[in-house]
Amino acid sequence: MDDPNLGSAEHDRALHGLARLNRLASADLILWRRLQPHLEALSGDRPVRILDVATGSGDLPVRLAMRARRTFPDREITWMGCDISDHALDSARRRADASDVRFETHRVDITADPLPSADFVICSLFLHHLETPTVGHLLRNMAEATTRTLLVSDLQRTRLGLVLAWASARIFSRSPVVHFDAPASVRAAFTIDELEAVVRTAGLDQARVTPALPERMLLEWTMPECRS
Repeated sequence: MDDPNLGSAEHDRALHGLARLNRLASADLILWRRLQPHLEALSGDRPVRILDVATGSGDLPVRLAMRARRTFPDREITWMGCDISDHALDSARRRADASDVRFETHRVDITADPLPSADFVICSLFLHHLETPTVGHLLRNMAEATTRTLLVSDLQRTRLGLVLAWASARIFSRSPVVHFDAPASVRAAFTIDELEAVVRTAGLDQARVTPALPERMLLEWTMPECRS
């Protein structure tokens, strides 16, 4: 997926396969369980902006938007996604349009460029693509973009996670890119202790990293002035 020479057809197949794996693993639910109480704590008539970093095909924010629509039918939420790939952003816009979700897209190099400001900044299954110093920079970049809370979910590097990734990629996708990327991603992922060390280096005081199923983890950090 990180290969800039990947053809459009194979890119689409890989995006579709990863979206299916994310759906089966309830990747959106990991974030929704923490995002929902934050939304409940806000005044009901306050517009909200939510940014998904490294959005890919947009499957995660679209599924979150549908959950939010059912739970908060009167809440005005603008969903945003940023990615370096124009092709991925085109896929995300099509997915959002098909689900009638208001979705802004921003093409940025998220490891170097400033991010659009949002009340909530979320990111799923991207940290393991980066070298450790770049992860620290990205965490600081995302924290600077949020006016309230940062939520980041990713894989844990465990033996069970490796087995699950290898098997699920082959059962639920025909894409050779997904077959390679799924177990490679687990091998490249952090342990909870390792991610906590990066968080401390990034200066995100009082951030929490907690385990989540299946073999995932969730980082949560809230702006000091928004903490209860």
